[in-house]
Amino acid sequence: MDQANQTSSKRFILLGLSTVPHLQLIFFVMFLIMYVITISGNLLLIVLVRSTPTLHSPMYFFLTNLSIIDICFSSSVVPVLLMNTLTKDRSISLLGCAMQMYVALTLGGTECIILAVMAYDRYAAICKPLHYNSIMSKTFCLYLAVGSWSVGLINSITQVTLTFQLPFCNCLSINHYFCEVPAFIRMSCGDTFRNELSIYITGGIIVMSTFFLTLISYIYIISSILKIITSQGRQKSFSTCTSHLTVVSLYYGTIMFMYLRPHSNKYLHCTKEVDSVVSVLYTAVTPMLNPFIYSMRNQDVKNTLINLKMNH
Repeated sequence: MDQANQTSSKRFILLGLSTVPHLQLIFFVMFLIMYVITISGNLLLIVLVRSTPTLHSPMYFFLTNLSIIDICFSSSVVPVLLMNTLTKDRSISLLGCAMQMYVALTLGGTECIILAVMAYDRYAAICKPLHYNSIMSKTFCLYLAVGSWSVGLINSITQVTLTFQLPFCNCLSINHYFCEVPAFIRMSCGDTFRNELSIYITGGIIVMSTFFLTLISYIYIISSILKIITSQGRQKSFSTCTSHLTVVSLYYGTIMFMYLRPHSNKYLHCTKEVDSVVSVLYTAVTPMLNPFIYSMRNQDVKNTLINLKMNH
C-alpha cells in the first residue's frame, strides 16, 4: 500500500529526443509540420468518405477507422512532445503518463487488427469478386470494427495495469519522448519477467497473428492478380495492393522491433536514439503518410477531389 501511494504521487521526467538547443528547435518544427499534415490529411479523407455516397463501401469504412486511429494516435504523443521541447518542465504526472500509455496501446493494437481486416477486404474484393458484397456485409464490417477496437482496449488495460505495478525506486527519468511500455520496463528496478511475458503473449496474439493473416491474404491476392489477362487490370490491382503493403511493412516492422525483442537484458538494448527513431516511425510518420498513400494512389478518391474542385 505504501509503495502504491508513493508511486501515485510521483511525477516522471520525459527526457525527450534531445537536450541540444538547436536540435530541439529542429525537432519542434519537424514534428509540428508532421502533426499539421497528419491532422489535415486524415480529416480531409474522413470528410471525403463520409460526404461521398460512392465511397460508402467496406474498404473506405475501414479506411475511415484507420484515419481516426491515426489522428488520435498522433494527438496522444506529438502535442506532449512539442510542449516538452519548448518548456523546461518535462515532468508528467502518473495519471497523465498512464493515460498516454493507455491511449497509445489501444490505438496501436487496434491499428494492427484494422490493417489485417483491410487486407482481408482486398482479398475478398480481388479473389472473390462475385461474393464480395455477401462476404463483406455491413453487419460483418461493423462486427470487425467493434472487435478490433475491443481487443485494443482489453490489451491496453492489461499492459498499463501490469506496467504501473512495477517498482521504479528512485528512477523517475523516462529515457524516451513519451510514456511507452518498453521504456518503463528498462527503468524498473524490480523483476519484469511477468511484464515481458505479457508483451510476448499479446504480441504473438495481436501483432504476429494479424501480420500472418495479412501476409496470407496477399499471397492469395498476388496469385489472383498474376492470373489477370490484361496488363492494365494487373497494374490497377497491383497499385491498390502496394499502397496497403507499404503501410503494413512500415507499421508491423517497427512495432515488432520495438515490442517483440528482449527489454530487460542490458546487452540486448539498442541505443535510445534507435528506439526513438523507431517509435517516431509509427507514432508520427506512418499516421502522416497513411492518407496520402491510400488517397494519392486511389482513383476513386482522386475523382472525388477533382469533382469537388470543379463544383467549387
